[in-house]
Amino acid sequence: MSSAHHPAFDKSPRFRAFTPRDLDGLLGRVRLTPDQRLDLRAVSAVLPFRTNSYVVDELIDWTAAPDDPIFRLTFPQAGMLPAPELRRMAGLLAEDAPRADVLRAAHEIRMRLNPHPSGQLDANVPVHEGRRLTGLQHKYPETVLIFPRPGQTCHAYCTYCFRWPQFVGEADLRIATDDIAATTAYLRAHPEVTSALITGGDPLVMSTEVLRRYVEPLLEIDSIRSIRLGTKSLAFWPYRFVSDRDADDLLRLLEKVVASGRHLALMAHFTHPQELRPPVVRQAMRRVRDTGAVIRCQGPLVAGINDSAEAWAELWDETTTLGAVPYYQFVERDTGPQGYFGVPLVRCHEIFREAYARVSGLARTVRGPVMSAMPGKVCVDGVAEVAGEKVFVLHLIQARAPDLVDRPFFAAYDEGATWFTDLKPAFGAGEFLPGLEAG
Repeated sequence: MSSAHHPAFDKSPRFRAFTPRDLDGLLGRVRLTPDQRLDLRAVSAVLPFRTNSYVVDELIDWTAAPDDPIFRLTFPQAGMLPAPELRRMAGLLAEDAPRADVLRAAHEIRMRLNPHPSGQLDANVPVHEGRRLTGLQHKYPETVLIFPRPGQTCHAYCTYCFRWPQFVGEADLRIATDDIAATTAYLRAHPEVTSALITGGDPLVMSTEVLRRYVEPLLEIDSIRSIRLGTKSLAFWPYRFVSDRDADDLLRLLEKVVASGRHLALMAHFTHPQELRPPVVRQAMRRVRDTGAVIRCQGPLVAGINDSAEAWAELWDETTTLGAVPYYQFVERDTGPQGYFGVPLVRCHEIFREAYARVSGLARTVRGPVMSAMPGKVCVDGVAEVAGEKVFVLHLIQARAPDLVDRPFFAAYDEGATWFTDLKPAFGAGEFLPGLEAG
């Protein structure tokens, strides 16, 4: 049976989470001055920090910290906050300010970090029978995102995460639902929706019993032809599929979805090839694939972590070898610490092209670099000279307006641009395409 338990991991470690209260102790492993440690605590008072024993013990090379890519991926960095905001928070912590003052300052800083980009809290929220369904996102006609309330955390948080508002304890910033009846009613009323993406946070922090409550009702809706689970658990807690108490139950649930005739995809978030090296990751991926589910791999290109063609070529080669499908290379989104992690679009495309040229055709299923912007998923195809002008060549892989999909358009070349809203139409035009205006 595909979900047979694997004896090699019968004595797997128990999951242990680390949060800001553990940060100082963990930073004792790194050569940092007291002021540097204070700065990292200040960042963790504004942006979320959570990691776990597997990441700390198996993924991070502490001899290379603080430059180790997984350390940078999971531990706060001083540059994640603008310098004045960092000084403000560090000052409050140094003087042991009242908790209310710290929380007030953190809230004010968060509101200046564009917590919900691309219309997440207005343009993407569907309405059913006069009621806003705030735990769903319906940006593209055929796809609905579902945010289960019990799944709005992760086994560990990525420092660059564009969904950071889900994790900072501010209810007004959170997208979540536990109203399964309203979700299914909306999907039945919209048969154009053929794909449901259960996301978060990470839905695989939920027990299988709870996950089943969100998944099984989708199997009763004929118009839903594919189900996706957005997760980083393969990278941050692969024991979820191998030796957790309900790992076998989870695999049986995946088998049930596949047996229903749906396409089931784990949208796995891998950022760096280091995440693929522990043997348990490979075992977890094999167990998932044995259920009939497909693993599709995606992640953003971020400064200081994976901003090299070598890292991406290795990542795509390795995931392909392990039977997964390279899917998207994203551009760091215009929220939170984008100023620290963002990479200019020119450089993003250079890295993508160099890495793409190094891998076999099997790995060239990947699309990128892609900006998940207000109009849709904007792909940077390259830089060219057209009619005597140096331009970016772009197209939309997905769009709110389907008639804009896959139509090439041009933006004036800007070597400093890091996001779609930094771009202007080429040739002095007022818009990129009819119906696609500049940001």
